[in-house]
This record gives sequence, C-alpha cells and structure tokens, in this order.
Amino acid sequence: MPDTMPISRRTVLTAGALGALSTALPLGAAPENASASPDASSSARPTKPGKVGRLQFRTDGTFKVVQFNDTQDDELTDRRTVELIEKVLDQETPDFVVINGDVITGGCETRLAVKQAINNVVWPMESRQIPWAVTFGNHDEDSLPQSGVDEAGMLAIYRSYDYNMNAESTRGVTGTSNTIATIASSAKKNREAFALWLMDSGRYAPEALNGQDFAGYPTWDWVRMDQVAWYRQQSQELEKRRGAKVPGLMFLHIALWEHRFMWWGGVDTRTEADAARGRARHGIVGERNEDECPGPFNSGMFNAILERGDVKGVFVGHDHVNDYVGDYYGVKLGYAPGTGFGAYGLDGAERNRMRGGRVFELTETGDAVAIATRVVYARDLGIDLTADDQPMEPLSLAPKQERI
Repeated sequence: MPDTMPISRRTVLTAGALGALSTALPLGAAPENASASPDASSSARPTKPGKVGRLQFRTDGTFKVVQFNDTQDDELTDRRTVELIEKVLDQETPDFVVINGDVITGGCETRLAVKQAINNVVWPMESRQIPWAVTFGNHDEDSLPQSGVDEAGMLAIYRSYDYNMNAESTRGVTGTSNTIATIASSAKKNREAFALWLMDSGRYAPEALNGQDFAGYPTWDWVRMDQVAWYRQQSQELEKRRGAKVPGLMFLHIALWEHRFMWWGGVDTRTEADAARGRARHGIVGERNEDECPGPFNSGMFNAILERGDVKGVFVGHDHVNDYVGDYYGVKLGYAPGTGFGAYGLDGAERNRMRGGRVFELTETGDAVAIATRVVYARDLGIDLTADDQPMEPLSLAPKQERI
C-alpha cells in the first residue's frame, strides 16, 4: 500500500508555484497530528526517542565524522558496498556518519524492498551503535511509482532505527528532514561547540517554470530560498544560545555552483590554465573526473554562509567520480567519492577505483574547532575492485523495521 500519493514533494513546482512552496507542507510529509509538527522557527534538531544520546566531543577534544554517499542500489545491494562501509567504520571508529544522498535508487518494487535496500546500508552503523543520519538525493524516489514509498515514507523508516538522528521535516521549509545535529563541547555537555547541517538539495527541476522550459540548462534541483532563510535563522538562534557563532559543516547531495567556480578559477573559464589557477589559488587536492552537476539556479546558500561565517565547509556527492576539496574564500568545498559499487563509476576496468568515503577529524582548540579531512578508498582496504556487479541477499530486518 502506498505511504502517500505517488508524487514527489517537488513535482508541484510549476508556473507560479515558487511562492506556494514556502508556505506549503512538503507533499507526503504531513504528520498524523499536524499540530505537533515543528514550524520554521524550530531548531529541527532530532528529538525522537531512541538509544542515541546527544553528540559530544570525546574527552580528548576530538570528534570524527564519516561521509558516505551514493550507495544508490536496490535491495540486492552490491556486497562490496556493505563491505566498504563496514571496513571504514571499523578502521575509523567514527562518532557520527552521514550518508549524503542517493541512499537507494530504482529497482525496489515493493515497500519491503525499499526497507531492505535501506537496511543494507544503514545496519553497519546501527549494529555498531554509531549515530547516523541521511540527506536525500535525486535518486531516492526513483522506486516511488512501483513501491509507493516517497521520501516521507523513507524518513519514517530511517527514524525507526535507534541510532538515527534525522529530524522530522519542518513545516514551511522546502525539503525532507533538513536537520541540525549539534555536538556538545567535551568539557560542557550543555555548550554547543559544533553543528552538522544536513540539507535536502532536492531531485530534479520542473518541466517548466513561468511558461519556460529548461532546455539547455541543468535539470537537477536546487536549494530553495526558504531553506537558505531557514539556515540563516537557525544559525542566528545557535549564536544567541551559545553567545558566539557555532562553527559547523554542511552536507547536501547536489553541488553548489561554487564548487564548479572553484575548480575552474572563474565563472566562464574552461581551459587547463584556468583549472591550474583555480587549484593554486584555492589549494585544491583530489580528482575531478566529471562535470559538477548543480541545478539551473544559484541557490544563494554560499552567499548566506559567507555572511554568517559559521559553516566552515560544504560537502556533496551526486558526481560519483569526483573527490576533490579546496578552500573557496574561507570555506572548504568538496566531494566524497561514490560509495556504492552498484552505481556508475569510472569507465571500463577503472570502474570501482574511486569508491570510498570521506573522513572529517574535528578537534576542539579553545572556542574554535580545527577541521582535517581525507578520503578512505576501497582500493586501500583489500576490497575487490573488479568491474562487475556482485549483488547480495538482503540483510535481515530487525523486528521494529519489519513492523513499520
């Protein structure tokens, strides 16, 4: 039985609908008791019951985050995707994990298959009692016409796990489960020392807007202005509570236009000399094996981040074979490579060379937090990189997920 009507919360964006989205609840996201839903002034921090406690820096002032993205498979997940996640978790012992969009993809024909596809890639964290959350990507609803499970339904599945930290969707703000997970200081549990911003960057642009189609433009989605305003508001509230700006990292699936500008060292530049200038100016390290794929409009999020001065890095997925990071006017912009062996990779025999995850090592330094980041690759963990598909049988669901 479908969770909701089989329509994405963004497909309502047609001519003249931009304004309506800022006041309407995302389709399929209405809670059973709508009056209990948080409004746009709420913190959107997770308040669900469960075994996960508040995030806090370790006693030595450190905290480790791992970013996976584009696990992007159905219930017959490539076994090496799970192997990679498990080996990274065991090697790095992170304090928090984010799967940054495209957790699943098309091919899940039933609600059970959706639950199994999700369970395959989140159970490694759940079984190790590691707090985790997801952002939503452009492929997560690909199975909606067959399975009847939209993002709101997936969110309910995610939130049924004990160690998930996704917030409910916020009334009046576009997107599913825009979430702030704050990390308390090692010395004072009630002092917010760092913030992890998990944003929904959407799926695809509408077919037309104000009577004009998008032929010739990128057809992916973009962060809406009400989401940018929500970030600014929540950032200001954090500063008010803390008495100072709270540094943080932002995760969203689809790249900002600024990722592309940084690589090329300009807006309309495309030569190797331009890229060399960009790499030198912004200290870029890592590979770029495909074009960045933002939506047709610049969201304004980066401008808001510059204005607020608290978010120190914006990290994305979506473009599976990019893994670079640089410093773009004081803000780290970067990718984690694709994690899922069942999704596209490089060409030919190189298909799986880039599979991996990104690690963030946070260290409290007085009132500030130092951020170091690096990529861990499947190729360094003894995982088979053969350019084939190796589907596995779904992992068993726990009773709670069987029932939901």
